[in-house]
Amino acid sequence: MTLERPIAPDPYELLPTVSSFTLTSDDVQNGEPMDAAYAHGSVGGDNVSPHLAWSGFPAETKGFVVTCFDPDAPTGSGFWHWVLVNLPVDVTELPRGVSADDLRVGFTVRNDYGEQGYGGAAPPAGDRPHRYVFAVHALDVDRLDVTPDATPAYVGFNLAFHTLARAVVRPTFHVKE
Repeated sequence: MTLERPIAPDPYELLPTVSSFTLTSDDVQNGEPMDAAYAHGSVGGDNVSPHLAWSGFPAETKGFVVTCFDPDAPTGSGFWHWVLVNLPVDVTELPRGVSADDLRVGFTVRNDYGEQGYGGAAPPAGDRPHRYVFAVHALDVDRLDVTPDATPAYVGFNLAFHTLARAVVRPTFHVKE
């Protein structure tokens, strides 16, 4: 059963334009289906965050935030899968399966599953492929003034005022009926 609804806009098309830089991954590619390893356990995945690496960000960058958002979720507000906040400027790569505890820097806010950390892809069975927007936000501050109990929307609100540049990769995921 495919849910009939229009395709949601890319979330960053709705925000003020910022410059971009390079985001690469050994695990996910722009416009390509993700492996089930990066999907949520509820759809048979391993719930592992993918490798991400970035470069070419502005020289004045003081810190980073990493996010993963599904604009295609049938919620009216999308679905936040991952919000990793306050990474220092010298962290420019995340290994596969990373957690904030592994890094000993930064922290995650609760995703829309209600859990801290990465929550993998889990579109409704039979729905069209969903886009998973992995973004690295280069900040003009070394840390956002938010706490681990902040919502992803509140972090996003703060990002709107402190993002110098953004790097994005948009893999997809689909669960057959």
